Amino acid sequence: MIDQPIQYNAEAKLRLHFRGVMRVYISDLKDHVGKTVSLQGWVYNHRSSGKIKFLLMRDGTGICQCVYFRGECSDEAFTDFEKLTQETCVKVTGMVRAEPRSPGGYELSARELEINAGSVDYPISPKKHGTDFLMNQRHLWLRSKRQHAVMRVRAEVVKAIRDFFDGRGFTLTDAPIFTPSACEGTSTLFETKYFDEKAYLSQSGQLYMEATAAALGKVYCFGPTFRAEKSKTRRHLIEFWMVEPEVAFNDLYDNMELAEQFVEFVVQRVIVKREEELKTLERNVEGLKKVKAPFPRVHYREAVAMILKENPAFIDGNDFGGPDETIVSSKFEQPVFVHHFPSAIKAFYMKEDPKEPGYSMSCDLLAPEGYGEIIGGGQREDSYETLVRKIEEHKLNIKDFEWYLDLRKFGTFQHAGFGLGVERTVGWICGTQHVRETIPFPRLYGRNYP
Repeated sequence: MIDQPIQYNAEAKLRLHFRGVMRVYISDLKDHVGKTVSLQGWVYNHRSSGKIKFLLMRDGTGICQCVYFRGECSDEAFTDFEKLTQETCVKVTGMVRAEPRSPGGYELSARELEINAGSVDYPISPKKHGTDFLMNQRHLWLRSKRQHAVMRVRAEVVKAIRDFFDGRGFTLTDAPIFTPSACEGTSTLFETKYFDEKAYLSQSGQLYMEATAAALGKVYCFGPTFRAEKSKTRRHLIEFWMVEPEVAFNDLYDNMELAEQFVEFVVQRVIVKREEELKTLERNVEGLKKVKAPFPRVHYREAVAMILKENPAFIDGNDFGGPDETIVSSKFEQPVFVHHFPSAIKAFYMKEDPKEPGYSMSCDLLAPEGYGEIIGGGQREDSYETLVRKIEEHKLNIKDFEWYLDLRKFGTFQHAGFGLGVERTVGWICGTQHVRETIPFPRLYGRNYP
């Protein structure tokens, strides 16, 4: 006999019962007006005013005001209220009522108060704290209203990324974190031991996506990547998350079209789904509303001309630094593509444009407002002979790339792809000053705690 699957009641999965009173989440209070419910969470703030006491509590889904009136709540609850401190873990029971002036538009006429766990000398207070202090307390700083909002936006960005590619027939094919080769030199790679061999933490899953694109056509990987860059700018993290699509038979121009549709989808999704969080962050969304494809496109030469007007020291042929990217992006209200960077400054796998020798079929997408490059990519070299020559020119060990060269030996094909950095994208959408606020536990040069 085949076991029958257990049927779960959806409401029972979402709500628990305590002493006959239904436990609900703050985000669901709208569905329980006039009913007596229990909330469990932490003290966000509290104050007293004679015969009335106000408790703001949070449970991760929102903030609720709980009001205690002497005579309408238990005497024990009124007395225990004085024991509350910031982040005390509590259970509150009361009746839900609509109140437009309260956070979320609903509040609790509280009857009972149960202290589950105290909180003594909570280190983060409403006063201004320094960056080092907050970073040392990152595990607690995440509880603040602003950081909570950023994490919600990040979660929406991640969901939008998956929905975009999954909804367009892409197959998720994750790349390994340990890689045997240093595809662009070892200066920014973390070297580690892999039993008796040398290995590196992945900088990118791109090479592996080229292999899976030959098997599945349209693919993407999504996961952490690592760069051993001794940089302390507001745009850099040591460990960050990147999504990397790769599409068989796409060229540079197909690639830019896919990228702009993708970025538009993500940004517009967040504006709609995370409106309250963006308000909390005091983010002006008028600029974000203009993020609609197609995006402007400028050749590297055009971008250099823009840069030289404001930074005469820039050398034509060099890659762009942060200030150079800001100069270019400041000329546009939307994200802007810069394409056809010099081949000499791009990786060995980037295809040179046969119509423009010396220039690669590459592109970067620069976000407005000084947030810089959020996408880098382009068309890949599909010639076996050319790829062998480029590997040798870059002084890389060709044995490490035998599997990669096989892709050009057995049915080579035109293909292109890009990588989008999640943290820079979240930082731009949220309007944060530094990418360290866009990931729960940032890894920065000189900081690996907590």
